[in-house]
Amino acid sequence: MEIFWVLGIPLFGGFALAVYGKHRHAPEFNSAVSFCTFTAAAMLTARVITGGPFSAWGEQFFVDAFNVFLVALTAFVGFTTSLFSRPYMRIEQHHGKLSANRLRLYYSMYQLFSFTMLLALLTNNMGILWVAMEAATLTTVLLVSLYRTPASLEAAWKYFILCGVGIAQALFGTILLYFAAEKVLGAGGTALLWTHLNAVKTDIEPTVLSLAFVFLLVGYGTKVGLAPLHNWLPDAHAEGPTPVSAVLSGLLLNVALYAVVRSKVLADGALGTHFAGDLMMGFGLLSVVMAAFFLARQKDVKRMFAYSSIEHMGLMTFAFGMGGPVATFAALLHMTVHSLTKSAIFFAVGHAAQESGTQLMEHIRGLIKTSPTVGWGLALGTLAILGMPPFGVFTSEFMIITTAMHNYPWSMPFLLAALGVAFAAIFGRMQLMVFGETSGRRLPHPPALLPVFAHLALVLLLGLWIPPYLAAWYRQAAALIG
Repeated sequence: MEIFWVLGIPLFGGFALAVYGKHRHAPEFNSAVSFCTFTAAAMLTARVITGGPFSAWGEQFFVDAFNVFLVALTAFVGFTTSLFSRPYMRIEQHHGKLSANRLRLYYSMYQLFSFTMLLALLTNNMGILWVAMEAATLTTVLLVSLYRTPASLEAAWKYFILCGVGIAQALFGTILLYFAAEKVLGAGGTALLWTHLNAVKTDIEPTVLSLAFVFLLVGYGTKVGLAPLHNWLPDAHAEGPTPVSAVLSGLLLNVALYAVVRSKVLADGALGTHFAGDLMMGFGLLSVVMAAFFLARQKDVKRMFAYSSIEHMGLMTFAFGMGGPVATFAALLHMTVHSLTKSAIFFAVGHAAQESGTQLMEHIRGLIKTSPTVGWGLALGTLAILGMPPFGVFTSEFMIITTAMHNYPWSMPFLLAALGVAFAAIFGRMQLMVFGETSGRRLPHPPALLPVFAHLALVLLLGLWIPPYLAAWYRQAAALIG
């Protein structure tokens, strides 16, 4: 029943807002729907914690410690982003950037985007997972192109083409997976159910499954933003509305990586080697190094933090590729703190760009004077994402680096050099934006900064102390991933 509410509420909200999204209380309704989705996700999480994994609706849906953790994170960040978007989108309308019809499109697609992500996380069917990821692409294309400027249309077109090509590779990988599985499970829908595949993974033809994993990694890796498949991501973040940047960076990339990790579990069982992990480590390390050096060349603040997202998704992919209890625990923790921190940064960046009238960093100065809360939010968020103690990003990065140092010492020069370059590039820009001289303007509506500091408080808590039940949750998920 909880699954019905988690999926049904945002689906209903999307259709309702498509009809009534021009109403002046549409932002409040959008937040209310997101809050109800979060409440339903919390109930689902409580059921899994107390009762363990379960299937539903003819085994088409499956919930365990791994995906319910991401469902709770997705619903929470979706709710806080909806709170942030209330004043933000009203300011955009006040500045003449959006009409009432565009706002209706934004609110309806926001809820449908949440629905597609939650469907991808909860489905047990690898075919429905592919459909949900494709639907997420289509909804976000409309969100990225919301402003209808030449740059936003170009970014949306690039996003659609590159992710369309990538998702086609994932479809071919899914077909190969079915081809390999039907010889063991027989023809029919059960050959694509992940729980059935996981039960017989040691009996599946390894050659076909290894080929399937390559296509799945390339396909879903495009959505993760792994290099060299990342070109859509900086443009989509820079040209779309800031709330869309927050959920793209904080949520959609996690969902795509979730699909890769589910596929890796099957490949590891069938092959009995570290083939899948080695591929993930290679793509992850390349992403970390590439993104770090591109960071130093950016002039647009949202593009800079988009490359930061590529860097951190590469780090997570590298950690999942290493495998083992510590690295997997650290990757799950890094998923959590990165989603919370990066969305908080985009919240602060969105209001900073509105105050300055530009996203160019050279024109964003002195936030601490024009809006101290925005300035401090950006400063603390930047320090957190750079891995400064005592924030949670430091904890997860420390665990990943120490595990790599022990098991794969050859990777350390690349990791440390990339993290050092990223730190210098982002920290230097942040200082000028927060503490420099300014001529910024005041905003016509007070910004929503409660989500910024709520996220950062949680990241700080996870750096100082991980609650025992949350640590046990991560360990269970790490054991499921293997």
